Amino acid sequence: MTGPSARILALLQLLQQHRDWPGDVLARRLDVSPRTVRRDVDRLRELGYPVHATKGPDGGYRLEAGAHMPPLLLDDEQVVALTIALQTAATGVAGVDEAAARALQTLRQVMPSRLRAAADALAVTVVARADDRETPVVAGDVLLAVGTAVRERVVLRFDHDGGRGPVLGTGEAAFRPPRRAEAHHLVRWGGRWYLVGFDLDRDDWRLFRVDRMTPRGTAGRRVPARAVPGGDVAAFVAGRLGRRPDAACRGEVVLEMPAATAARWSARDTEVEALGPDRSRVVVGAWSWDGLAAVLTMYGVPFVVVGPEELRDAVVRLAARLSAAAPPAG
Repeated sequence: MTGPSARILALLQLLQQHRDWPGDVLARRLDVSPRTVRRDVDRLRELGYPVHATKGPDGGYRLEAGAHMPPLLLDDEQVVALTIALQTAATGVAGVDEAAARALQTLRQVMPSRLRAAADALAVTVVARADDRETPVVAGDVLLAVGTAVRERVVLRFDHDGGRGPVLGTGEAAFRPPRRAEAHHLVRWGGRWYLVGFDLDRDDWRLFRVDRMTPRGTAGRRVPARAVPGGDVAAFVAGRLGRRPDAACRGEVVLEMPAATAARWSARDTEVEALGPDRSRVVVGAWSWDGLAAVLTMYGVPFVVVGPEELRDAVVRLAARLSAAAPPAG
């Protein structure tokens, strides 16, 4: 250690890496006496770090959660990870993306010059797809309420816009009662937030879009953990949202269309590469070769099949069928 300040920073870094540290181990790591460790711990407490001490032969120190956010000490890898994460934050939660940009600027101001240079070298431009611009925004308090229900594993009561629940009463007095679902998973899929929950009124698993939810509180005690059908949350969500399984047939073509336009009209699992201002390479999949040939015609521009041979044959068959469907008049 080159001085007390450097030693205190080293102590803080150790406390952030490990939950419990025996006092004698910290003393050996810092090459100081246990008494010096105690003084440095007191200094950290004065700075706002809640360090808890346990007494006795096996006594030691633990960094607890505090009432406010004290300064953080991050290693180089953590700084790089935060830089990338904050630049690419596109959460769909109101205000969070702007807060991420401010956090990145704050982080950059306190970086040493070598890390600031690395952060500047990692400047990322996030290009939104056409359908990304239509992603609904979720209110932060709604997302927090749903996430809390998931963490505490309780029944969440909520109104759901566009829901098809039962209507009680008649005439002007008619209303839909709040939905009731065991909150099990909060997931993000295709730019949207969903609650994966067990609907108590329908006795079945359901997906609820969080941007359409208005939480009305929780009810009851903690519910037992349930496994989603199939046991895999990602597979369950993919199946319910209509994502087709891995395409059985994939082919490559060259489209007479700019890559940006092709990407706008392509499914998310389509590969699009620019070959020039008005030409693009497209790798796309479908349920069958004939189906894939039909998908390619929907771009509405000339294209050339690169491969495989099965796709080439399917395009020839489709062309013959289309010609037979519209014979010359007269």
